[in-house]
Amino acid sequence: MSEEEFQLIEADAHPLDGYLREGRIPHIFCPACSLGSVTNILIEAIKEAEFDRKKISVVSGIGCTGRIAGYLNFDSFHTTHGRAIPFAIGLSVTDPERKVIVISGDGDLFAIGGNHFIHAARRNADITVICVNNFNYGMTGGQAGPTTYVGQYQTTAPYGAVEEPFNLPDLAASCGAVYVARWSALDVRRMKDSFTEALLKKGFTFVEVLGSCPTTFGRRNQLAEGKKILEYFKEKSEIQHGADTKTVRIDKDSQIIVGKFVDIKDKKTLTDHLMAIQRMSKATGKKG
Repeated sequence: MSEEEFQLIEADAHPLDGYLREGRIPHIFCPACSLGSVTNILIEAIKEAEFDRKKISVVSGIGCTGRIAGYLNFDSFHTTHGRAIPFAIGLSVTDPERKVIVISGDGDLFAIGGNHFIHAARRNADITVICVNNFNYGMTGGQAGPTTYVGQYQTTAPYGAVEEPFNLPDLAASCGAVYVARWSALDVRRMKDSFTEALLKKGFTFVEVLGSCPTTFGRRNQLAEGKKILEYFKEKSEIQHGADTKTVRIDKDSQIIVGKFVDIKDKKTLTDHLMAIQRMSKATGKKG
């Protein structure tokens, strides 16, 4: 390698330079956790979508996934538990040119934050929501959560969970999301494609990522290494684009259906309706 080539590498040491907050590195994620990969793929999707970095906001709640916003070098908001979506909607409707992304975990988005998710989808709020689903509350010790499947072992389910889990793609679709997809953390290429499509689409878009959590999910369910969880995803995953979301729930040892399930075109967003009301108010002089 010539001295000139070496200097070029030194000058541009990492392809994500400028997209990460260097002062926050190293991150807190456990070894073999998929959140580092998801963070990388989200950045690659943002780059591919060619957004102005000054017009992007990333919002997250509390939990392992919720820490991602703090590592990204955009306008980022680490909000209170379960409240990422209302923060995001506020940003979206007050600055319609801004791309607002929510990235958080299954516990944050679908337990304490579940009502916000339902109504944001119903209103077709112009935000992209990415949920990294690791089937438990990973940060606080591995309690059972809203996506914990029946028979799964967790600290609060030592004999196996008995409550029915949410089917996240079906919940999103039934509430009105215009884009719904699911991929495992293993399938990084298709995950990036879905992130990019979701980011470029107007309206409420949702992508579920099945994440690897070896520390609290894996070691209680015979998948104590991140590699074993990814191998499990490889063995069990089956791509079915356009599948009826009612059929894609995840059960113990069942096939895991992944793919792009919903892609609705030309549906007015919450922001569209609010701006139409504003124009009408100005035209009529009626202040309501």
